[in-house]
Amino acid sequence: AQLHYSVPEDREPGFSVGDLAKDLGVEVRSLAARNLRLVSEGGQRHFQVDLAAGVLLLDSRLDREALCGQSPTCSLHLQLVMENPLQLHRVEVDVLDVNDNAPQFPKPEVVLEITEVANPGTRLPLEVAEDPDMGSNSISTYELSPSKHFALSINVRGDGVKMPEIVLEKALDREKVPVHHLTLTALDGGNPVKSGTARVTIHVLDANDNPPVCDPPISKVLLEENVPVGTLVTKLNVTDLDEGPNGDVEYSFKTSNNAPGKFTKLFSLDARTGEIRTKAPLDYEESSAYEIAVRARDKGSPAMEGHCHLRVELIDINDNSPEILLTSVSSPVQEDAAPGTVIALIGVKDSDSGDNGQVHLQIAKELPFKLVSSFKEHFSLVTSAPLDREKATGYNITVRAVDSGSPQRATQKTFYLHIADVNDNAPNFSSPFDTAHVQENSLPGTSVFSVSASDPDEGGNAKLSYSILDNGMQDVPISTYFRIDQDNGTIYTVRALDYEQDKVFQVPVEVKDAGSPALSSTAVVHVFVLDENDNAPNIVYPSVPKGSAFHQAIPALAEPGYLVTKIVAVDADSGHNAWLSYQLQEPAEALPFQVERRSGEIRLAQALRESEDSHRLVVEVRDNGTPSLSSSVVIVISPEENSVQDFSKSLDLPQSSPEDTNLTLYLIISLVSISLVSCVMFGLVAARC
Repeated sequence: AQLHYSVPEDREPGFSVGDLAKDLGVEVRSLAARNLRLVSEGGQRHFQVDLAAGVLLLDSRLDREALCGQSPTCSLHLQLVMENPLQLHRVEVDVLDVNDNAPQFPKPEVVLEITEVANPGTRLPLEVAEDPDMGSNSISTYELSPSKHFALSINVRGDGVKMPEIVLEKALDREKVPVHHLTLTALDGGNPVKSGTARVTIHVLDANDNPPVCDPPISKVLLEENVPVGTLVTKLNVTDLDEGPNGDVEYSFKTSNNAPGKFTKLFSLDARTGEIRTKAPLDYEESSAYEIAVRARDKGSPAMEGHCHLRVELIDINDNSPEILLTSVSSPVQEDAAPGTVIALIGVKDSDSGDNGQVHLQIAKELPFKLVSSFKEHFSLVTSAPLDREKATGYNITVRAVDSGSPQRATQKTFYLHIADVNDNAPNFSSPFDTAHVQENSLPGTSVFSVSASDPDEGGNAKLSYSILDNGMQDVPISTYFRIDQDNGTIYTVRALDYEQDKVFQVPVEVKDAGSPALSSTAVVHVFVLDENDNAPNIVYPSVPKGSAFHQAIPALAEPGYLVTKIVAVDADSGHNAWLSYQLQEPAEALPFQVERRSGEIRLAQALRESEDSHRLVVEVRDNGTPSLSSSVVIVISPEENSVQDFSKSLDLPQSSPEDTNLTLYLIISLVSISLVSCVMFGLVAARC
C-alpha cells in the first residue's frame, strides 16, 4: 500500500509526520517484532520511525528549496519494510512550501546609463528578482523609490514572470544631475510579506551641449620682472559642464595670423592643464604689461570653445643701474675761471620706474665743484670756488649716480679735468740778495755766480729769461763788467777786474717769464772782487829816483838805539797781500844798524867807531802775498861830528793822496755792505724758521 503525508518545510526534528501503525492497520506492539524499518530512496535519511508509538517522525529540518528547487511540487519517497510476513509499503511525503525566503536581486546594485538628450518614454529594462519560494510566496510585485524623472513599469512574460522596467518621464540635464540614485524593491505574496531591494544607479551620459567657460573671463596677474624661467604665472580656471571628451578641454594661445602675439615668445601654455608659465626672462623696461588671449576647446563633436583673457602686469624691480651720460666736458678750464663756470653737462638715465628710476647725482664735497640741476635728469657741473693750477693741475672728478630703489643701485663715472695755466705768478728768486766772489784779474768769461728763479706756472708762463739791469750805481755801466746767460742765469765777467779799482759790484738781475703779460722779479748780486797779489810794495819815503841812493847823516857819537830814519811803504793790495815787512839785505860785512821788521824804523844797533866811514844799507820791503813781491831802497848813512837831526822835521812824509782816501771809502762801503747782507740773510733765515 502507499501512504501519503505532508509536512511544512520549517518543522523541527521530532515532528510527527504520520501515524504509521494506524494507517497500516498494524498493532503498535507488533512493529518491533516484525522489525519495521525505513528505507529512504536516494540514500538521504530525513525521517525515522518511533516503534514504540508507531509514528513517522521528522529526523532533520527540511528545506524545500534545497530538496526540490523551483519545482512546483516537492515529494519525498520512503519504503517501509516489515518482516513476518515480509511486506513492503511505499510512503510519499509532500514537503509544503513556507515563505522563508525573501526576494533577492542578482546584484545588489544595478548601474544603468542614459543619454541626457534621451526623450521621455525611454525604457530601461531591469533584472528580475529571484525568490526560491513558490506560489503565493514568490514575487508578487515591484516598487521604485520616488523620482522626478523616472517611473516603474511592470510587464508580465508568458511564463508569468513579472519584468520591471524604468521609464523616463522628464527630460534630463547631466550638468544639473549627472547621476540618479533609485531603490528598486521586490515584494513576495507571503504572509508576512518579505522583500528584497537593489540600488539602481542611473548615469546620465553627457552630450556636448556646454562650451568651456573661463572663470573669470578677464583676469589680471601681477608678476615681478626677472622671475626665473618656468615660473607659474597662473592656472586658468576653465569649466565645461560636459564630461568625457565633451568636457576634456585643450588650451592654446589665440593669436592673429597677421600679427602673432609677442607674448608667445615669453610665455608657455600647457595644453592639458591650462598652466601659463614664463619661458624667457621678462623685462619691465621692455614692456610693462602683456595681453594674453587663450582659446579653450573641448573634444566633443562638434567641438565647442571658450575664451580667456589674461593681463600680465609686471612689477618693476630695481634691476637697472643708473647710466651717466657726459654730454659735454670743457677741459681744460682756465684756472682764473669765475665761480659758477660750467665745466660739464651731465645726463642721467635709469630704465626702472617709480622710485627705482629716481636718480640722485653726487660728487666729493672737497672738490671745488658742485652740481646744479638744469632740468629733469640733466645737471650742470660748475665751479664753486676759485681754481689754482699751482695747487692742483687737474682733478679726477667722480660723479656717482644713486637711485632710490631698495636695495639701491649706483653707478659712477670718473673723468679728468685739466686746469689750464694762467700767468698769475711772477718768477721768484731763491733769494733777493746773493753774494758772489771773483778773483781779480780773472779772464773775461769767467763764471761768477748762477742765480736761480722759479715760476709755479707752466709752459710759456714758466719759461724764464735773465738779464742784467743798469741801475746807474757805478760810474761805468755794469754791463761793461758782467753779462748773464739769459737761459740759465749764469753771470760771467766781460773783462778782467781790478781789485784796486773796484772792490765790490752790485749786479741787479731781472728774471722775466714769457707769459702775456710778462711778469718779472729782480734780485741783487753783490760781487766782491778778491784781491790778488799783483802790486809790489811802494816805498813812499825816502823817495829817491830809481837807481839812486838816499843819504842820511847821523851824529858820530850816536848811541845804540838811535833812530836813524824810517822807511815808509804802502801796498795797493789788501789783506795779507798788503802786510809789509822790512829787512836788510844781507851785506858782505856786519853793519851796526838794524831795521824794525814791522815799523820800518832804522836804528843804530851799536856805537860807531871813529874810524868808520859811511855805511850803505839796502832795505827790502816785502809783502805777505803769494808769491811775495818786494821793493828796496838804498840808504847811505854817514856819521858827522856834532850833527843833530830832528827826525820829525827831516822825515818828510807824503800827504795822503785822493787815491788813499778813495781806498778807505771803498773799504768802509764794503764793510757796511757785508754787514747789511749778513743782517738780511739772518733776518730771512729767522723768518723762515
